[in-house]
Amino acid sequence: MTYEMTLPVRSLHVVEVRHPTPRLARITFGGEGLEGLRLAGPDQQVKLYFPKPGQEAPVLPAPGDDFMSWYEAFNALPEEVRPWMRSYTIRRHDPERATVTVDFVLHGDGEGSEGPATAWARQAEPGQRLAMFGPSAYFAKPVPLATTDWMLLTGDETALPAITTILEALPEGSRAVAYVEVADRAERQEFATRGEVTVHWLERAVPGRAPAAAGEVLVEAVRAASFPAGSVYAWLGGEAGAVRALRRHLVDDRGIDKKSLHFSGYWRLRLTQDDAPTEADLADAQELLAQAEAGE
Repeated sequence: MTYEMTLPVRSLHVVEVRHPTPRLARITFGGEGLEGLRLAGPDQQVKLYFPKPGQEAPVLPAPGDDFMSWYEAFNALPEEVRPWMRSYTIRRHDPERATVTVDFVLHGDGEGSEGPATAWARQAEPGQRLAMFGPSAYFAKPVPLATTDWMLLTGDETALPAITTILEALPEGSRAVAYVEVADRAERQEFATRGEVTVHWLERAVPGRAPAAAGEVLVEAVRAASFPAGSVYAWLGGEAGAVRALRRHLVDDRGIDKKSLHFSGYWRLRLTQDDAPTEADLADAQELLAQAEAGE
């Protein structure tokens, strides 16, 4: 597979910062590179590049026409200069204002226990700058809307931006069931949809009970669920271990065809995106690559 194209590397600046829930920073970005941006559909992922200490903006190689050459130049930057990179989903795109909005889950306690993206989002204010790679049709897998009798969506708060964009894109008459795990009741979000949607909000922290581990409540709820009849397309996102457990359950126990299932492990317990992939991570990547090459 080749990646010859004009690279969608964009310089952004913060336009607005809001906090819809206690653990969420909803940040809107503008920038000349957003003029004329068109999204191919919901669940559009991008790479965000965060400046290192002492930098006003992230240092990146000049955009070119070849992805692999650009990526090699990026990795060749000295570690003290090379920006932190994290994957996010575009929560909202406003073509008239030429802005994109990204939701940042604020992990940690704000006392130095968070990663670079959360630390940046906690202090973000209008005018601050970062960079964005994407969205790009070369790396996106279109979400099939209204192609089955119903759609199953599962994930934690890190998957919620993607889940809500899918639900908001549903056509009238389509049916979806979502299982969403969040820290507590205060982290529930509102959204608009034309589809017939049932959302099961699952909370790790419930009064009178010790907080559950990440993914635990989600996996238990889906395993115990009674599914609607008919054909289904399943979309899974969130902590990688929970996503694997759900994928095995849906394929092995529920009989869902792998071709009708999309999965993405957004983060890993006790590991960051900077850490080396595990054997399980590599196996997931191989399966996704095989699906992409088969056109599934």
